[in-house]
Amino acid sequence: MTSKPAPRRRPRRGRPARENPRGHHAPTRARLVALRILERVQRAGAYADVLLHSQLARSELSVADRAFVTELVYGTLRWRGRLDFLLGRFLDRPLERVEGVVATALRLGAYQIVFHERVPNSAAVDETVACTRAAGAERATGLVNAVLRKLAAKHGDEALPALENDPLGHLMHTQSLPRWVAARWLEQFGPEEAAALAAASTELPPLTVRVNPHQGDAAELIEELRDPFPDARPCHFARYGVVLGRRGNASSLPSFLAGRFTVQDEASQLVVGLLDPQPGEQVLDTCAAPGGKATAIAERVGKSGRVLALDRHPRRLDLVRRAARRLQLGRLEFVQHDATRELGELKPEGGFARVLVDAPCSGLGTLRRNPDARWRVRSGDPARLADVQLALLRQAARAVGPEGALVYSTCTVLPEENEGVIEAFLREATEFAIAPSLAAPDEVRALVDSDGFLRCWPHRHDTDGFFAVRLERRG
Repeated sequence: MTSKPAPRRRPRRGRPARENPRGHHAPTRARLVALRILERVQRAGAYADVLLHSQLARSELSVADRAFVTELVYGTLRWRGRLDFLLGRFLDRPLERVEGVVATALRLGAYQIVFHERVPNSAAVDETVACTRAAGAERATGLVNAVLRKLAAKHGDEALPALENDPLGHLMHTQSLPRWVAARWLEQFGPEEAAALAAASTELPPLTVRVNPHQGDAAELIEELRDPFPDARPCHFARYGVVLGRRGNASSLPSFLAGRFTVQDEASQLVVGLLDPQPGEQVLDTCAAPGGKATAIAERVGKSGRVLALDRHPRRLDLVRRAARRLQLGRLEFVQHDATRELGELKPEGGFARVLVDAPCSGLGTLRRNPDARWRVRSGDPARLADVQLALLRQAARAVGPEGALVYSTCTVLPEENEGVIEAFLREATEFAIAPSLAAPDEVRALVDSDGFLRCWPHRHDTDGFFAVRLERRG
């Protein structure tokens, strides 16, 4: 009696092969984790930062390997436009017609070849082939091997579109923007300004933190963090801001866990500077998660004040709650609420002294910090979001007390989500007016233009791209 041979098991997609009958080497764990994350971002529209946090938290990777995974994921997403252009030179079909996980593996390998100086080309090719096999696409390993070897040998000879004779191609393929964003920025800013903004949007953002003023000042924190961050310095504008450098992880430091500071971009800090909450005031934050601005407000109003933090998502509201607990802040209250709807009993008698609407937006001002957003946001999203933003402003305005202030902010640079929303709001709410630029708080006055709009730019201020305006109630 002969035994029937056991069926050969195919490795499941996204998981490493359990056996290697042909003697192929397994890929490094770090590269395989990076491929899994990139594949989910591409296929399911998942958020890269959320996936990175969850995958790395569950992994047993070393600190160095975690940093490598993060660099591979963000670098591949940041430069996807240029990588696709170069890969297209060596493929016999459009990249869109290549199986999803294989296309993602090609981008991951191409990033290491084109941008990563410490990875030899041979290692980038061999490891990407191994990742492709481990991801269950053995049949495509020949294609991946051939394309990446050609890319490694010849990509330096490929001319990229120049701004002078092909502005749209330059923004798409040299600066790595999707076509619709490139076209919009060219129309809005002109070639030179659009190219400068695009270039800044692919750079590594600074690591910036906000000092908790109840536990020290900026000078003390800089001195304390001088060892891990020798380039630490005060922010140029933000009163409580400190720039630590371009690399590193501050959220694992004992001083962070003790509530000494919060990781927050300088432009985001300046929005609270424009709101200018005072000790003892009642303040409403209508879209509070993940909590950077809500906790900054609570630090400024102190224990004699009160901050009501709203968010429609209970899990995201938990982020605010945890941040407030870590910072040891009192009088910060949390309510799950969709702020496009009436506040009802949440509004105190007499209204709030100050209200912040940090509105959900397309996020095109934060592409260097959230590189997956450039590929996730669609051309129709800004107009759709503008309707939500206006609805948020309408409800927030009803909560503002007499002589109170209402600050509207976004982290995008598109006018339909910024000036357009404010113009539509002011046509309805004639009891509000934009605060004059000369009356802006000292902390932000230099950034408020003659129309009363606060604007921060990656290519001008080395901050995220933010828009904010302070509206004041007349009587």
